[in-house]
Amino acid sequence: MPVVVKNLLIINGLMFLARLLFDNFMIGTFSLFYPASPLFKFFQLLTHMFMHADLMHLFFNMYALWLFGSMIERVWGGKKFLLYYLVTGLGAACLHLFIEYLKIQNLDIYEYSVRISQIYGTPMLGASGAVFGVLLAFGMMFPNTVLQLIIPPVRLRAIWLVVIYGVLELFLGVTQTSAGVAHFAHVGGMLFGYIMIMYWKYRGTLFRNDDYL
Repeated sequence: MPVVVKNLLIINGLMFLARLLFDNFMIGTFSLFYPASPLFKFFQLLTHMFMHADLMHLFFNMYALWLFGSMIERVWGGKKFLLYYLVTGLGAACLHLFIEYLKIQNLDIYEYSVRISQIYGTPMLGASGAVFGVLLAFGMMFPNTVLQLIIPPVRLRAIWLVVIYGVLELFLGVTQTSAGVAHFAHVGGMLFGYIMIMYWKYRGTLFRNDDYL
């Protein structure tokens, strides 16, 4: 297993164990709160991507990171992959917070007091934004790789998996479906990942590792 992917799995696992032992402290300290919230800390922009809500949340994110991230790290090298992973995670957080800002600006006077307390008090957590960035990288680097999905039980090329997930997350975010899921964070991870990949492609360094950023 590549070094960066292995260490990301370990860190996420340790943070989840700490969350089980010190639930309120971990959630209130390391999850990402809206910047105007009294619970917000600047380091949460980074630490939120190592926090998870429950075991299934952790499992699916880490499984996807291992499955797709291992291939990408072998091509790019550890330093380049880690940079990409962190930028997509931060990009996911930025888009999520921007959407929350837009929501606040569009609140009317009757719902402001209720909704503002919800927004200020509800944190975002999870590696999903960065993982969606990794998924996009896999689809762009290995577009013709055929993947066998479990749910639904179909086979399709990696590039189509990326397109389907991207469109679905954008739709769910716009329609505000599945309350409690930060769909725009997923979109943000893919968006910032696409920008980085296109930048590296423009420079001709996409298929070069580590020292060619």
